[in-house]
Amino acid sequence: MSESFVVTVEPIGRQVVCRDDQPILDACLRAGVWLPHSCTHGTCATCKVDVVDGDVDHGEASTFALMEFERDEGKLLTCCARPRSDVTIEADIDVDDDIEMHPVEDYVGTVVSIDEVARDTVRLVVDLDRDMPFNAGQYLKFTVPAAADGSAESVDRTWSIASPPTQSRTLEFHIRKVPGGRGTDGWVFSSLAVGDLVPVSGPYGRFVLHTGQDNHTIMVAGGTGLAPIKSMLRHGLENGTYEGEMSLYQGGRSREWLYDVDFFRALAAEYDQFTYRPCLSEETPEQVAASGDDPDAYGYGMVTDVLAADHASLSGCKGYLCGPPLMVEAALKTLMSKRLFPRDIYREEFFNEGDKAAGVNSPLIRR
Repeated sequence: MSESFVVTVEPIGRQVVCRDDQPILDACLRAGVWLPHSCTHGTCATCKVDVVDGDVDHGEASTFALMEFERDEGKLLTCCARPRSDVTIEADIDVDDDIEMHPVEDYVGTVVSIDEVARDTVRLVVDLDRDMPFNAGQYLKFTVPAAADGSAESVDRTWSIASPPTQSRTLEFHIRKVPGGRGTDGWVFSSLAVGDLVPVSGPYGRFVLHTGQDNHTIMVAGGTGLAPIKSMLRHGLENGTYEGEMSLYQGGRSREWLYDVDFFRALAAEYDQFTYRPCLSEETPEQVAASGDDPDAYGYGMVTDVLAADHASLSGCKGYLCGPPLMVEAALKTLMSKRLFPRDIYREEFFNEGDKAAGVNSPLIRR
């Protein structure tokens, strides 16, 4: 039977009841107390805070995201740490006035469809048991069921919502297969089927479209990092919530790794404020032409190289970056070299469990 403790969040003085088997972040978000967070599984260090008083179990926090000396100095990752007494933490809470933060709640989803859209990539559509308010760019946490033979316990995995907030019940997700991955190889790509019921919770994350701005947004997406970007673009364009220019650079090794290309081309044809640049890093114009496709419809080379060649300066723009950590790192450097300040760049790396062991993290911008 679990025991509960009181977590006091400074400097706002809010108190939250948290079970001893519950991460501090989860308890706070469910109580409507926003704390900084991103990956929610102990890898990115976004949720690092100071412990003012009390004892905690640090859980499965990566030793790269929370080093031993930091633990000794009284720091914790709220997404992993669980209370062992009443605890007081001090967090860097900076909530934007133009963003409404929605409390995390539990839902039950029904799988509507699972369709392959690119190499090792599926589009998953889930119908929730009730409407869920969220911001464009946020994500849900899925509970992956335990293995029927008892060989593996249930685990949580997170995937970004690709649909706009106006579609608050039927949600779209883009999922890339991770070889040996418990949630992808071992569930979504093997046993998950249409009609299955899936427990989910959310919304999570602060990588969201800032609709109170009208700067030219430069969006860079790699792999399934396209999902939150698609949600932002649809919200900004189709729902008329963003007045500035919006440009999407979508990177893939070859055309078989890209998806939704026709969708974004149609969006660009409909909205003058939107520009779309699909980029191929390992496929040449000659190969594209030989297949009968238009070679002029793509950029070639790393997505960051295409972006850099297109713009002499990005001063006054805003950057939104999402995808594998190395791509996000490269895009950060590119945008900063084009006169974008760190405060003008929003980003979300897509970590997996392998990244936790490898210690992938960006030193460029503190989050």
